[in-house]
Amino acid sequence: MTGELTRWESDGESLLKSLERDEIFEFLSEGFCRQCKSLLQTRIHSLVNQKVREREIRTESNNGDIEGSRFFSRQRQETRFTQMRDSSSSWRKGSNSHSQSLNNSSSDGRDNEEEQNERIRVSQVVREKQFVYIERINGKPTNVLQGLELHTGVFNAEEQRKIVECVYDFQTMGQRGQLRERTYSEPRKWMRGKGRVTIQFGCCYNYAVDKNGNPPGIVRDEEVDPLPSLFKKMIKRMVRWHVLPPSCIPNSCIVNIYEEGDCIPPHIDHHDFVRPFCTVSFLTECNILFGSNLKILSPGEFWGPVSIPLPVGSVLVLNGNGADIAKHCVPAVPAKRISITFRKMDDSKMPYRFLLDPELDGINPLDHSLANYQKVHYSDKSTRREYETVRTRSNNSFVIEKDDFPPLGSSRAAMNGLRVSKDRSRQRKF
Repeated sequence: MTGELTRWESDGESLLKSLERDEIFEFLSEGFCRQCKSLLQTRIHSLVNQKVREREIRTESNNGDIEGSRFFSRQRQETRFTQMRDSSSSWRKGSNSHSQSLNNSSSDGRDNEEEQNERIRVSQVVREKQFVYIERINGKPTNVLQGLELHTGVFNAEEQRKIVECVYDFQTMGQRGQLRERTYSEPRKWMRGKGRVTIQFGCCYNYAVDKNGNPPGIVRDEEVDPLPSLFKKMIKRMVRWHVLPPSCIPNSCIVNIYEEGDCIPPHIDHHDFVRPFCTVSFLTECNILFGSNLKILSPGEFWGPVSIPLPVGSVLVLNGNGADIAKHCVPAVPAKRISITFRKMDDSKMPYRFLLDPELDGINPLDHSLANYQKVHYSDKSTRREYETVRTRSNNSFVIEKDDFPPLGSSRAAMNGLRVSKDRSRQRKF
């Protein structure tokens, strides 16, 4: 009997080794519902990553590679961190209503205090909405910036630090070949304006026709790594804090890592992604240009009628005409910068093997009044521009002067834009 069992185990092991990863997953998830399949896939991915990291820690330790061991130790700590529920409500309260736990009276008191602290943080976010710049589109005066929103103070300094460290760890994993093939991409040779490193999660997106003939857009038969836990917490934060609507919760993102001089040329985001979508900025403030007719002056140098600064920790939301009529671009950045663009895929364009993440289902916004917003008006009439600032229910000022908009493409234009003067409120940690 023992011999038969040993032979059966040996045959089973040989069978598993002969199967592809997707075949094993299909076998294990046979009869599962879509949600259970997603949970199983996430669990398997987590276990595989943990085993790989532990094996590499042992290997590099034996080889005396101290620096490598330190990196994987940090990775293991990061994995544990991202799998834990954060103790503060800034992240933990982002969980959906299906994952609530029972608390005693003292826990309820702490939760109430944490929720109150979160509401204070939310009230300190400065929301600049209703940007206006009039252009003639098809012969009609059109506000090409309609739908843009800029939310500053969404992520404080400590939160930014953790997110940036997470991005750098994924960059190192990509360089070591530890991410899926299409997840990580970097140029073979750096050229001004073409040196950006990209990391894609959720779906593989083609900027141009690839070597296999796939057109620009989502490549449905390619797989990349799923959204990291920390990025999902960022999504929950943005939905709960009324930065993104609960009707358009992102399920993919692309990380851009810029070196000094890198840029993004004029473009309109592909309609394989629904609107709105958003970009979060880190490390260095830079300007983003908008207009229906942006011009390329030289590598990394562009011209456009409107320049909006993107403070670190801020979220720029693109919707309406601001996403579909106005093009946008980022001129050569003055220093290292990271941006994370979160987007929701059109249901009909999702990768064939994509599974919805139940963790991102049913996120509810906080019930609060959005008190602070500004309206900025740019009107282009012949050779003159007129600027108007409207302040509503807020002590923060959004001041615009003529000199803030020199002809873009000059060295001053690459660094200057809207001058924002606002109170610096004390930020609470996670």
